Amino acid sequence: MKAPMKADVIFRNATIIDGTGGPSWQGDLAITDDRITAMGQLAPHSAGVEHDCTGLVLAPGFIDPHVHHDEIVLTDPDMACMVGQGVTTIINGNCGFSIAPLRADVVLPAPLDMILSPDVPRFGSFAQYRAQLDAEPPAVNTACLIGHGTLRVNECADLNRPADKAELRAMAASLDAALADGGIGLSTGTFYPPARAAPTAELIEMARIAQAHGKLYVTHMRDEGDRVIEALDETLQIGRAACCGVHVSHHKCAGLANHGLSEVTLSMIDAARAHQDVGLDTTPWTASSTMLNSGRHKQAQRVMVADSVPYPDMAGRDLADIARDWGVDLDAAMERLLPATGIFFLMAETDVRRILQYPHTIICSDGIGRGKHPHPRVWGTFPRVLGHYARDEAVFTLEEAVKRMTSMPAERFGLTGRGRLAVGHFADLVVFDAARIAAGASYEDPKRPAIGLHQTWVNGRCVWRDTAPTGARPGKTLDRNDGVRA
Repeated sequence: MKAPMKADVIFRNATIIDGTGGPSWQGDLAITDDRITAMGQLAPHSAGVEHDCTGLVLAPGFIDPHVHHDEIVLTDPDMACMVGQGVTTIINGNCGFSIAPLRADVVLPAPLDMILSPDVPRFGSFAQYRAQLDAEPPAVNTACLIGHGTLRVNECADLNRPADKAELRAMAASLDAALADGGIGLSTGTFYPPARAAPTAELIEMARIAQAHGKLYVTHMRDEGDRVIEALDETLQIGRAACCGVHVSHHKCAGLANHGLSEVTLSMIDAARAHQDVGLDTTPWTASSTMLNSGRHKQAQRVMVADSVPYPDMAGRDLADIARDWGVDLDAAMERLLPATGIFFLMAETDVRRILQYPHTIICSDGIGRGKHPHPRVWGTFPRVLGHYARDEAVFTLEEAVKRMTSMPAERFGLTGRGRLAVGHFADLVVFDAARIAAGASYEDPKRPAIGLHQTWVNGRCVWRDTAPTGARPGKTLDRNDGVRA
């Protein structure tokens, strides 16, 4: 029998869900410095601090693979919107738009202006951005994709056409350097104007650079509505041509005419997975959020204004009500509100559930942390899955829900040493009450932390306790397959 150990912290009498999808069990977990050092029945062991977790779940900290917090990790480093729902690691740079590399003289086009402020310093290289995060870390671990749209903004003289040969070479060289400096993969967003003119061939060339680094092609596809099947076909074609793993971001079937198409798209993904690397994530909401003038207001049953630069007092109101008060139609009201972001009620609950239940689906928030009245997914995604879909609706077990938030994203994005409770792994942890866990955030009141969340720990330090951040900022900047202890 091993001699009694002295740890920094021991969590005792917890219901342990280890992130693998296996059944929970009752026991203790010890951490020393930033690592898990023992698990099991640890009665002989002691620690400087001990937490009685009787009646509570102890799980790996959640990993959000799709957020747009590139800037707020610098400007709001306590990251309450993330740690307040148990998230310990985030992946930024999604939908083709990353904070770096970005030239200083670039005027920010939409949707880059949704996630970046004009008065925040620019980072001409990803190495500069990573150095800033390393020097002043946030509360969460961060990784970042490199945005194809950002590369186009830097290099293309005319965004309304394909990149020419010289521009493509410059984009490829910039992507190659950024991935070498720690970018975790390539993201694209051909749904958005800065990248809409990029042909499939341009995307394949960029995906080949990602493949050379052993990293993923992650995409907000060209269409998630009327042409979602064609867009998925293009994504799969890019993966095959570049021999690159592809990952479909926030998969959805938007618009009334497309409700039910998830049966087709998931079948396509299933068939493709037999001969190529394909993954996906999704959000547990029937509404999406993006720039107000995305065209989605024409498909949505309802549109809320999340933020408006000229009319900040309109945030949280329905676009239809604003149009009626102003005596104009929806298009005119939208134009008057710009630049603005919106919340679009577009999806069917049956599609949301079907995509959530698909065995290979990872959970994401797609959160945009800036703005006066954001989508509730920014604060409430992970507790919504645990409380509403796992506990109340039995869409899957609690253990399966935790797996989709922890080991699955860790394995998909190569975040070694994270996503599971195991000796030697990093001490990213969350403690919650399975009977009470729920989203505090709602469409009416979106900036509220989870209900029933007790503690969030990142790299062995508590960053959230009960109802507030602790002020600790132990987050690390991550690349693929680094940081695991043999």
